[in-house]
Amino acid sequence: AFAVEALSTEELVSHCDKYHDPQAEKDRIFCVRYIQGFIDGAVATDERVAQNIVKEYEKEESFSERAARTRIGSRLDRYGYTVYADYCLGDPVPLREVVEFVVEDAQDPQRIIANPLARELVYATLRDHYPCQ
Repeated sequence: AFAVEALSTEELVSHCDKYHDPQAEKDRIFCVRYIQGFIDGAVATDERVAQNIVKEYEKEESFSERAARTRIGSRLDRYGYTVYADYCLGDPVPLREVVEFVVEDAQDPQRIIANPLARELVYATLRDHYPCQ
């Protein structure tokens, strides 16, 4: 079996650079689907992590642990499970808006250097443009 190779930021940028080109449909689709997959995966894993944390707290929790869980619960209700990832997509955010931010951020050479993997670039963009209150 082969290990899954991480997508480089340069490769993602090579597709997302063509996002506004109506002739580059395959590149646009690749760009959008990668970003959508990142978000879907993050939400799914954050939800599972949160459920596991709640199970741990429910075993035997002190008053302070229960108070912390109650406060965390309200943040979850407001922002969803991505709150654990330091970005909040609480209300449904149009995918197009997120893609536009990633495409814009992918034009900054410093961001590309700082985030050599595509997942790091998308994550940094989400944290910068959708911070939790």
